[in-house]
Amino acid sequence: MAQPPPPNKEFDNYVKPLRRPGRWIAAAVLVFLFVAFAQAIATNKNIDFPTIGEFMFNSRILSGVQITVMVTLVSMSCAAVLAVLLAAMRLSGNPVFVVFSALYVWAFRGTPLLVQIVIWGYLGLIFEKITLGIPFTDIVFFSIDTNVLVSALVAGILALTLNEAAYSAEIVRSGMLSVDEGQREAAASLGMSPAYCFMRILLPQAMRVIIPPMGNQLISMIKNTSLLSLIAVLELYTQATQISAQNLRQVELLIVVSIWYLALVTILSVPQYYLERHFGRGSVKNQPLTALQRAREFTGSIQVQRQRQRQSKK
Repeated sequence: MAQPPPPNKEFDNYVKPLRRPGRWIAAAVLVFLFVAFAQAIATNKNIDFPTIGEFMFNSRILSGVQITVMVTLVSMSCAAVLAVLLAAMRLSGNPVFVVFSALYVWAFRGTPLLVQIVIWGYLGLIFEKITLGIPFTDIVFFSIDTNVLVSALVAGILALTLNEAAYSAEIVRSGMLSVDEGQREAAASLGMSPAYCFMRILLPQAMRVIIPPMGNQLISMIKNTSLLSLIAVLELYTQATQISAQNLRQVELLIVVSIWYLALVTILSVPQYYLERHFGRGSVKNQPLTALQRAREFTGSIQVQRQRQRQSKK
């Protein structure tokens, strides 16, 4: 049988990879700056590192962490529900609902969160008692002192919830507008009510757009809890401030607080990552592997190599 002719290499071209020295120079500069900064912190005599280790898991600090997490989760959950209602009102055909939702977003986004927290914290100065009865009459069914009903913790949760709902409502509304109008028309043609279409058809498809910015709002919520120190809520930053006022170790306690905030943000970012993957299944064909999937693939490849080595020895 005749052998095929050898390939003609006359027109073969050698592709030389493009050199990018700027990348390596920039990387070297960044590594140098990071090492220099770490060395400056590690050798700084003005920072008492034993104090940081002493108060990292202090009982008062851990209590502040618990309150911070509780306030964040309660406020964000209530704000998410309220945001969906506000977005549905804004997109409805009822002019009263549209105006109310627009005014709510305008008021709470237009005033600083700091001011809202102070107002809720000192609500007892505005209303001494909260009463329930028939307006314009002397008939009262229920009355309670405002400071008893709206404590500092409740005031902080109300302020964060109502403020966050205004921002989240616009996020939800933008996500709803990203859904094709044909989905709404198809649901209407099948006889679905607007509320059912909103909850079962439009909202699940809009979650792909809603989840990433809502995750950013959750991170902001964690850090905004530090503002509750103005109304004496014993969250993480308040506890650290009170401890530093006693031992005069302000810098060390601030480092402790920063480490805890970084840890909380990192932990709460994990569910966001998996939610984005879950709701993005229909839009992204080949999603990147998660850390667990990569670990399983790596361990699986190691086991396969070991089996091959054992078979080759036999």
